[in-house]
Amino acid sequence: MSWKRYFCYEGKRANGINGCMLQTLGFPNCWDCRKLDGAVAEIEKKIIEAFEVFDHECNKTVDVREIGSIVRSLGCFPTEAELHELLAKVEEEEEPTGYIHLEKFLPVMTKVLLDRSYRPIPEDVLLHAFEALDENKCGYLTEDELVKYMTEEGEPFTEEEMEEMLSSALDPETNTVLYRDYISMMIVDEPEDLPQ
Repeated sequence: MSWKRYFCYEGKRANGINGCMLQTLGFPNCWDCRKLDGAVAEIEKKIIEAFEVFDHECNKTVDVREIGSIVRSLGCFPTEAELHELLAKVEEEEEPTGYIHLEKFLPVMTKVLLDRSYRPIPEDVLLHAFEALDENKCGYLTEDELVKYMTEEGEPFTEEEMEEMLSSALDPETNTVLYRDYISMMIVDEPEDLPQ
């Protein structure tokens, strides 16, 4: 990495992505910053579009319960605990109202995407996890097994989350989860337009 790129990148970080360190020294914005500014604008556009899908009143607010869906639609997959931390950052300076304002959500989510936080779990790790649960090594889990594991172990699924998972994971003919097929369906491609 060139000194200019390193210096500029550090300036972006120190200034909260609001300006090029080289520009503060009297130089014009460097190529990296112009490229990053364009990427940030594109990311913000995607966030706004995702937010607006859930803004049913068209008043730049969404129900706090919709934030998880918005975040996941943007290719991020936080745990419930991480989602609560994210919400705490968004609601930091005000009393929780049950609604999230776009102006508070946008900078927090932009940083999440730029930092590539909450990445999806790699396919091989998911496969290994399902194989560990498949005691008979038959390539599938029954509905009862899956419900037991997902509601009684680790960070338990809510009833709603369990129903959502079963609706997409369960093979209707065998009433089992063919986990290799399910993993293939769940895999999310990495966004290519994020700055490195």
